[in-house]
Amino acid sequence: MGQQLTMTPQLQQAIRLLQLSTLDLQQEIQEALESNPMLERQEDGEDFDNSDPMADNTDSKPAAEANDNNFQDTSFQEGTASSSENHEEGEWNERIPNELPVDTAWEDIYQTSASSLPSNDDDEWDFTTRTSVGESLQSHLLWQLNLAPMSDTDRLIAVTLVDSINQQGYLEDTLEEICAGFDPELDIELDEVEAVLHRIQQFEPAGVGARNLGECLLLQLRQLPASTPWMAEAQRLVTDYIDLLGSRDYSQLMRRMKLKEDELRQIIELVQSLNPRPGSQIESSEPEYVVPDVIVRKDSDRWLVELNQEAIPRLRVNPQYAGFVRRADTSADNTFMRNQLQEARWFIKSLQSRNETLMKVATQIVEHQRGFLDHGDEAMKPLVLHDIAEAVGMHESTISRVTTQKYMHTPRGIYELKYFFSSHVSTSEGGECSSTAIRAIIKKLVAAENQKKPLSDSKIAGLLEAQGIQVARRTVAKYRESLGIAPSSERKRLM
Repeated sequence: MGQQLTMTPQLQQAIRLLQLSTLDLQQEIQEALESNPMLERQEDGEDFDNSDPMADNTDSKPAAEANDNNFQDTSFQEGTASSSENHEEGEWNERIPNELPVDTAWEDIYQTSASSLPSNDDDEWDFTTRTSVGESLQSHLLWQLNLAPMSDTDRLIAVTLVDSINQQGYLEDTLEEICAGFDPELDIELDEVEAVLHRIQQFEPAGVGARNLGECLLLQLRQLPASTPWMAEAQRLVTDYIDLLGSRDYSQLMRRMKLKEDELRQIIELVQSLNPRPGSQIESSEPEYVVPDVIVRKDSDRWLVELNQEAIPRLRVNPQYAGFVRRADTSADNTFMRNQLQEARWFIKSLQSRNETLMKVATQIVEHQRGFLDHGDEAMKPLVLHDIAEAVGMHESTISRVTTQKYMHTPRGIYELKYFFSSHVSTSEGGECSSTAIRAIIKKLVAAENQKKPLSDSKIAGLLEAQGIQVARRTVAKYRESLGIAPSSERKRLM
């Protein structure tokens, strides 16, 4: 005697839908609607009845009698149109003739729109130029290049230079390498390439085409008004002492440039107002959209959890098509409709199972993390997958699937469900503190530090220990790096 779990097609489908994000799920539902005639979407203003989608529609009994297992979630229910509506629709169709008399032709109305579309043999039609979502830095520079008057040779050099500029706006190849790549018959010299580079460096965004950081900052300074205070000193700083500025050796800078501390501070503020990565201003990547699966709100000192109904399409089995299925018929058409009907029922049941599981997990997360919702990151409690799995009676792998690419909308923002899970660190009083709370404390300490003497990792570890949180220095360094906070040597500022 033994027990084993069989991976049936229904179970495989339920697991696959469980791990899909909201956008992927909507695409999956759309594909199911297009491939299965038994499935249909509820339109706005249309009411479903309470009949069970899993009930057999081929039964001759009314749907109300066959309803043995009503769903609690009204998002997935099948219904039938009333006889009065069918009667009115029939009378309406009888009053409408098959062909209505018109005094215009289709081509007369839509001639302008149709003529703007390309023909099948149009070789100049470029689909990507009309459907691209963003502009790359290269296309932005080429657009400016097309407006600049220059010879054919210079234009060839300019196109080659633009291709060598990376997404940050810097020239990756040296001028010698670029010059050596041209055909020897063109007789292009190095000074010609450098002259064309100087023209490209006048393009927008300011600082593009630079070969190093100092040149990038210098190009941006040259495009500022001549009356800008400390302009000459800033140009000298980025040209001759950029390394000292990077190492924050302010005493050496004041000595070499013969400046006072207040004067050097104003010069550094001017340099820091520039963009060290000018190419990043041109956004070429496609934006990523996040649709929250769960909405959490507070009502009368209680946190309420609900599914985002706008992101969940309401589906049902088409009652008209389901009525065509006959029990004793074994023809190919009837077998096809019967299989489509069963797949539609499985799909609706899998969707409902997904929503129920997501609701259970989200409710338990909110129950564990009430402190975060009330007070913020510093009140985040330690939480692992095993805790939620034990609370809802599911396996940890299922909880992992539910919390991946699923998002919760809270008054503090939109967070992935995995954000609420974090490891713990022991406290001196025998309690536990989550890693998320420790990160929030580190961020708060760094924000309030003296910028002339920033806190080192050892000092931060000591401050945490004073609060009863026992964290090693290397752990502080790991949390600091995960927050994107630079080391203390790089955070030093001249006040």
